[in-house]
Amino acid sequence: MRLPRTPSGWTIAVFGLLAFLLGVLGLVSPGTMLDMLGFEVLGTRAPGDYTLVYMAASSMAAVNMGIYYMLAAAVDFRPFFLWTVPFRLVTFTVFTMLVVTGAAPAKFLGVGLWEGAGALITGAALWWESRRTPAPQAA
Repeated sequence: MRLPRTPSGWTIAVFGLLAFLLGVLGLVSPGTMLDMLGFEVLGTRAPGDYTLVYMAASSMAAVNMGIYYMLAAAVDFRPFFLWTVPFRLVTFTVFTMLVVTGAAPAKFLGVGLWEGAGALITGAALWWESRRTPAPQAA
């Protein structure tokens, strides 16, 4: 795999690597991930409690997402970089609202902040790169 060639590519690659690693952690040790997110870790689960199934599903999604972010960074797929910015800001908004409304524990705010900060950093890198790139000359 090729290293990213632009600052925006690096922001995407780092996010992808972190998503991949956290996804693997959630698959290997769901209790650790639940604790990191501020959710109560139960010793035994009641029948019908699908928390661990949800953790496996969301962790697998994070592994997949991490891989495609890293692949997009490797091929410098800049339209993808741009697409991530508004969607990550939506994710920031939804996850932050879950904490604000009390539906999620305060530690879960870290997920929203990670998404929001990542979106802003990627957006800033894309903006900076667009200002550095000379405009095409008319023939």
